[in-house]
Amino acid sequence: MNTKNIIFPAAQVVEVREEELAPLQPGEVRCKARKSLISTGTETLCLRGIFDTNTNWESWVQYPFNPGYSMAAEIIEVGEGVEGLKVGDRITSNMSHRQYFNTHASNAKLIPDGISDEQASWLTLGQITQVGTRRAELKLGESVAIIGQGLLGQLVVQYMRAAGARHIIVIDQAESRLEFSRKSGATHTICAGADVAAEEVRRITGGSMCDVVYDITGHPAVLAPATLLAKEMGRVVLLGDTTQPSQQVIGPRVVSNSVAILGVHASMTRNYNGVTGDQMTAVFYDYLLQGRMNLEHLMTHTYSPLEAPAAYDFLMKDRTSAIGVMFDWDLL
Repeated sequence: MNTKNIIFPAAQVVEVREEELAPLQPGEVRCKARKSLISTGTETLCLRGIFDTNTNWESWVQYPFNPGYSMAAEIIEVGEGVEGLKVGDRITSNMSHRQYFNTHASNAKLIPDGISDEQASWLTLGQITQVGTRRAELKLGESVAIIGQGLLGQLVVQYMRAAGARHIIVIDQAESRLEFSRKSGATHTICAGADVAAEEVRRITGGSMCDVVYDITGHPAVLAPATLLAKEMGRVVLLGDTTQPSQQVIGPRVVSNSVAILGVHASMTRNYNGVTGDQMTAVFYDYLLQGRMNLEHLMTHTYSPLEAPAAYDFLMKDRTSAIGVMFDWDLL
């Protein structure tokens, strides 16, 4: 059996390759992809291929590289010894962008009734941003600034609203993204760079600045000005991992203001302080089913997997108008 897979054979190169699928092993399920979401920031950085030495990026991205990690699929075959899953079940997986795949049954998570394939394909991102929310330990009525309004930034806005933030101040240089942010629940928007946002943040917060600041840009120049938006004893959460930390500085008042810098990585979604990945999944789906989170306005672009080179070319040139960019495998 063959499968069409999206591959980065080298930096700056995208291909759709037909490859042979390995035989199904005991304990595995075979799945057909339905929808897979492009993690636009992460995947374009993987495609660009510029990484500092000794970083997670350098060890992770080895060409040929298989991009993608947030997939909704359907089980088409069940291997020996698998229990609790059957042919026809809809599942999510952190599998890369591929038409067919085998995965261990423990990596196939059932999609509940009422959740569409499109919504389910956001799960991995929903888990990562949920860890970012938990890491900040937000208290009711605190003020938050969120720098960067791509996929992750939009989800953090919605989690902050659910968690009871008083001010949800979003900062991005693209007005088109801020329009999405307002629909996601931002209380204030600043169309500017983080380096010139401090005075407006001070005005909004009545001079107290922010309890929590998120840097979700992945840009090394943003951390320093982000720390200046935090109040004394404030928390800065790095939810965007720069590929060039050698160019990153912590800012002039981190020590004197006792500002904490907190890192968040996708690996923390397996278990964060006793909260399992399955529990985070249940929270994300419940919030969607209850209407406390909404993804519909964030789904901006859909491509056939055969259009992958054009999709990534678009994102590499200017992704300011793109939030949820999805491959629809049913178009094959």
